[in-house]
Amino acid sequence: MPIKRGTSAIKANLLNPALTSHFEVQIPLPPFMTSELESRERIRLNLQCTEASLPGSNIATSELTNDFTGVTERHAYRRMFDESIDFTFYVDGENYVPIKFFEKWMRGVMNEDENAQLNPLFSNYNYRARYPDEPAGAPGTGGYCSNGLTITKFEKSYWEKQSGRLQYQFVKAWPKAMTSMPVSYDGSNLLKCTVSMTYVRYVLMGLDAGTISSQAIKPPVNSGAGRATRGTNPWLDLGIGILNDATGLNVSSQAAQNVIDYFGS
Repeated sequence: MPIKRGTSAIKANLLNPALTSHFEVQIPLPPFMTSELESRERIRLNLQCTEASLPGSNIATSELTNDFTGVTERHAYRRMFDESIDFTFYVDGENYVPIKFFEKWMRGVMNEDENAQLNPLFSNYNYRARYPDEPAGAPGTGGYCSNGLTITKFEKSYWEKQSGRLQYQFVKAWPKAMTSMPVSYDGSNLLKCTVSMTYVRYVLMGLDAGTISSQAIKPPVNSGAGRATRGTNPWLDLGIGILNDATGLNVSSQAAQNVIDYFGS
């Protein structure tokens, strides 16, 4: 029999959909690149990620035809994960951080800088691929895989209710491709860089609990109706710093917070 539901119950379940625009990506450093980016540049790289995908998987099965005519049973034998996942980044006009970072990582995968005596522009240029789990020792040594790649999907209500959050952690991730980036005199558009990261598997954290133990996102201290207290929002301070660097303005975090409080009240 159909279940009788009231309008309030339907609204409570349908009017709170998850949005695609709230997510955070943390790009790790592989062992051989432990000192490549300063902390500010690493945060900027994460913020410049404008598009990502939540990963998928499937279960591989084998078919077994039994004695009953026309009946085929399928038995699971392996969890299969997507081959790769794509990330799209806005490219800054100051240092081209995403392009340089992933180009350096991909060169390190093939260990192209191992022989400094060979010029990569010469025809006899050669290299030997790096081991994925090579032990780290001196600077520039170590494997090219990293276990620190994470995608955190959250909702706007997370800052108030501490709920509505997923986090995917990837095992042994590394970039396998960076797509070409067309440039043209016909128009002036924002330059974007798309990178494909491959991995062994992902783990969705916090399946059995309402919260996640990871510290990928730390909510700012709230006051009153859930708005961030002035001076305690590091994301606002960082965003204002990037805005000032790009435009030459001198906008203070206090002024930006006043605007947020005005429109949010």
